[in-house]
Amino acid sequence: MSAKTYEVRTYGCQMNVHDSERLSGLLEDAGYVRAPAAADGDADVVVFNTCAVRENADNKLYGNLGRLAPMKTKRPGMQIAVGGCLAQKDRDTIVTRAPWVDVVFGTHNIGKLPVLLERARIQEEAQVEIAESLEAFPSTLPTRRESAYAAWVSISVGCNNTCTFCIVPALRGKEKDRRPGDILAEVEALVAEGVSEITLLGQNVNAYGSDIGDREAFSKLLRACGKVEGLERVRFTSPHPRDFTDDVIAAMAQTPNVMPQLHMPLQSGSDTVLKAMRRSYRQERFLGIIEKVRAEIPHAAISTDIIVGFPGETEEDFEQTMHAVREARFANAFTFQYSKRPGTPAAEMDGQIPKAVVQERYMRLVALQEEISWEENKKQVGRTLEIMVAEGEGRKDGATHRLSGRAPDNRLVHFTKPDEEVRPGDVVTVEISYAAPHHLLAEGAVQSVRRTRAGDAWEKRNAAAAEKPAGVMLGLPRIGVPEPLPVAAAPGCGCD
Repeated sequence: MSAKTYEVRTYGCQMNVHDSERLSGLLEDAGYVRAPAAADGDADVVVFNTCAVRENADNKLYGNLGRLAPMKTKRPGMQIAVGGCLAQKDRDTIVTRAPWVDVVFGTHNIGKLPVLLERARIQEEAQVEIAESLEAFPSTLPTRRESAYAAWVSISVGCNNTCTFCIVPALRGKEKDRRPGDILAEVEALVAEGVSEITLLGQNVNAYGSDIGDREAFSKLLRACGKVEGLERVRFTSPHPRDFTDDVIAAMAQTPNVMPQLHMPLQSGSDTVLKAMRRSYRQERFLGIIEKVRAEIPHAAISTDIIVGFPGETEEDFEQTMHAVREARFANAFTFQYSKRPGTPAAEMDGQIPKAVVQERYMRLVALQEEISWEENKKQVGRTLEIMVAEGEGRKDGATHRLSGRAPDNRLVHFTKPDEEVRPGDVVTVEISYAAPHHLLAEGAVQSVRRTRAGDAWEKRNAAAAEKPAGVMLGLPRIGVPEPLPVAAAPGCGCD
């Protein structure tokens, strides 16, 4: 009898991506095997790991569930599960609107998925179980990671902020920190398996320590990661300006394997709007942090999140955002048009901005940031950089005979494919010859190739996958902050 297959579909932020690695690990631990990439719902178990932050999240979920309904009718024993933030928010509504769903679980009890699936099968009725608080820190669960050379490492879950546009604290709960020793033990175990890059992950990553009573815990953690032999690159996402202290900047500058990259959400450049958002900083404070970072780390690439059209935003408020963008000179920005999120205070605020006004402001902001991104990328031309080769980052690599990877500052670099074999996780040295707004090119010959333990791990994983279904792996789908497109999904929930 062949093993049952599963498919996990993920929506939203990196926290959801990381949770999906746990869900995959749990299912494989229970004896399931991953369905082929082209299965498109043709699996024994299909899991939706949902997001409640993105626009039309519920419509997308129910549309996808509707497309699976006839497939489930034709496939006896097929099960559908819905988890994540939307499940935590909507609960019983999901099985009311889609009665063919077998399991609904929340953000706090992802470890229950295999049990709930089995209970639904035996009892032949939907199982809805939403925990109100965290049952077990996700990192204690089995994991099936997507890459052999880079990994998410969750250091906290939840958020103590009360931003008026964000529903995440209500769905993920108050911040809960992992013990530093547990985090470092996971980092060391990952490195022992071949991982050479980690991204420290939290809803508000640099608030780490508030739960354990140490205001400098995050900077200490960065320095401790610097002492892990074999760990080449450390990143983190997403920090909050309120908690961005000088000791963190010093740790970034003084720890060689902490990369010269920072993603810090601005959200708005207007002090009036920031106050309405309940963001506990103002434009001057934000720009002051950037100034300090650049003084200590001159080549740092800084990215951000910005919301356009928040309720009550005037043209003068918007111009303050444009001013902040000109001053900050972000390498890239993830920009959003404000839209109501049920359950948030902002949804009930007066002064909702007409869609046409929001769209016009948004286009002006995107055009400005596009210009700045291109100018900042042009400054990279002529520089010699070490690029960690990535898997699947260059969509046109086959046609252009190039490979792709990430610079230390996380810029995407496409480079000429060398004669010798280069594997994801290996490191090449190249000279940048051309800059576009969202990527760099190194058109000359690769200067050197450094084969790494991470490349060995990737090669070993692929060899094993060719022989049998993949087991629990190490890594993450993308390295660091997602590909820098100004209108793409944000690294966090868009609410950091």
